[in-house]
Amino acid sequence: MPLVVQLALRPLPLLPLQPILGATLRAVLANHPGIFERLGPHAGKRFGLAPTDLPLAFLLETLPRRPRITAVRALPARLDVTIRGSIAALIGLVDGGYDGDALFFSRDLVVEGDMEAVVALRNAVDDAQIDLVREGCGSLGPLAAPAERLLRSLLPRPVTDPGAMPWN
Repeated sequence: MPLVVQLALRPLPLLPLQPILGATLRAVLANHPGIFERLGPHAGKRFGLAPTDLPLAFLLETLPRRPRITAVRALPARLDVTIRGSIAALIGLVDGGYDGDALFFSRDLVVEGDMEAVVALRNAVDDAQIDLVREGCGSLGPLAAPAERLLRSLLPRPVTDPGAMPWN
């Protein structure tokens, strides 16, 4: 994430971000019903997503009937899983633009906690083929396309062969 964006986000309150996160989660659930049920015995676990290049983190609660994502300044101490990496890497994991194994072994992604839950979440997300940016911007009506272009311009993309398919 560009430094100017990181600095601009630091003093902003997180409350206005909640409706956007909620709308994004609702869009993902509408387009990919049952995604959290795919977690099996790991449904209901709490995942901390900590972008290393943003002054905030996300708490993802995966209850199948009432999943929730919340923006927080710091992750709570008791989580089942914590995943740290750049915001581009975290989004890229969801939309298939980045290879999670490559990020993990290069230490661009740090995972702590219940590894079985991480694998279950990864499998559910991979099978769903989510486009997080598009689905997140979809609720913005006529502003959806410009917002999507803006977000994609801010997020670096992995260098790949132009004819290559996403890894998942």
